[in-house]
Amino acid sequence: MQKPENHIFICASTRLNGKVQGACKNKDSHDLVAMFTEAVMDRDMEGEVMVTATGCVGLCEKGPIVMIYPQQAWYGEVTEDDIDDILDALAEGSVVERLSI
Repeated sequence: MQKPENHIFICASTRLNGKVQGACKNKDSHDLVAMFTEAVMDRDMEGEVMVTATGCVGLCEKGPIVMIYPQQAWYGEVTEDDIDDILDALAEGSVVERLSI
């Protein structure tokens, strides 16, 4: 596998003790991981974009949290309806301001 140009991290609410709990999980962040992965594949972006579930990032009140690197774009309260806007912005090199945190 080649190193991706962009990496999408999605908070999956995993704590240091390994428990999966918290706001992002309760707001279906695990489903978002699968949906982002599928959308990346549908757009033939697999070589350029990697999607990864992360542990808790500590912004539970804004969850689910999506972080994109190397752009350092952080998005809060992300839903399934936001995926296309986020991927479009990533492709354009821009940011979805309404979701930015």
